[in-house]
Amino acid sequence: MYKLIAILLFSALLGSAAMLNVALVTPNAGHGEVVVEIKRGQSVRAIAKKLFDSGVIGSPFLFEMEARFLRSSGGPLQAGEFSLKRNLSIREVVSKLVEGKTMLHSVTIAEGLTVLQIAAQMEKAKIVTADDFLKAVTAEAMDKKWRMTHGSLEGYLFPETYKFPKNTPAAKVVTVMTEMFFKQARKMLPEPVVSTPETLHKIVTLASIIEKETGAKNERSLISAVFINRLKRNMPLQSDPTVIYALPHFDGNLKKKDLKYDSPYNTYMNRGLPPGPIANPGRASLNAAYRPARVDYLYFVSKNNGEHHFSKTLNEHNRAVRQYQINHRGD
Repeated sequence: MYKLIAILLFSALLGSAAMLNVALVTPNAGHGEVVVEIKRGQSVRAIAKKLFDSGVIGSPFLFEMEARFLRSSGGPLQAGEFSLKRNLSIREVVSKLVEGKTMLHSVTIAEGLTVLQIAAQMEKAKIVTADDFLKAVTAEAMDKKWRMTHGSLEGYLFPETYKFPKNTPAAKVVTVMTEMFFKQARKMLPEPVVSTPETLHKIVTLASIIEKETGAKNERSLISAVFINRLKRNMPLQSDPTVIYALPHFDGNLKKKDLKYDSPYNTYMNRGLPPGPIANPGRASLNAAYRPARVDYLYFVSKNNGEHHFSKTLNEHNRAVRQYQINHRGD
């Protein structure tokens, strides 16, 4: 008699386990896909409710049971954004949250952006707040591993398309971008240049000015040559973008009074390169800064069509200015 009861109880348990397993692997009856964000430190019960309210699961109780079982066996639910179909089984949903393949936000950093502009893009892409990004740029610049010669990573955040999860730690974002810079720099520049902070800093600073002076790829080496020739002759670079970089408020129209703004970045008032980069240059500008064209040009002026006229003498330059610069700077 007792043996029969034991057999019946064992059979019932097996049946219940089988039914439970079927419930856990049965696809949900929902349709479509939804983005669900799991917050760091959120309880399993709160996650279950969020998934149920989003139509991803049909039973919060079964989800909790499966999630707690996996957590006890070394598989915690991960935080982040997840794109989940509404026709997955509970076991599949739990597996995806344990696996932790969160959604990635793509952001394309164009050549010539400043750290302030990059910070704004990162915040817009919901990767990291602008304030946290800017703090990380300064903090990471002090890290000895980068061997920076000044307190910012301006110039060393490589322009590229990046993909990060939402709310990625700012330090990680900055590190990825800086590592990309050094990876690309080593492809274009000799190792002694990359591994010598002072030399690399001068190259990056010049490259950033070239980046802001022209968008025409065929002109970059010529612009580089002009600035290097002026540096060799101890002539001021007289680069408008360096002045603009330091202005507290710039409305898009550089005025004559702005050229007298007292700043170490004012290359009309100060000879030599400015203290550091004024933007984050791309491959072409970095290459041009190290490999300038072999020309004797000392001047260039915009032709108002995206290109520049280059001159060897001041007289020739003044003629070009009269020819091309119809709209003069305001007072």
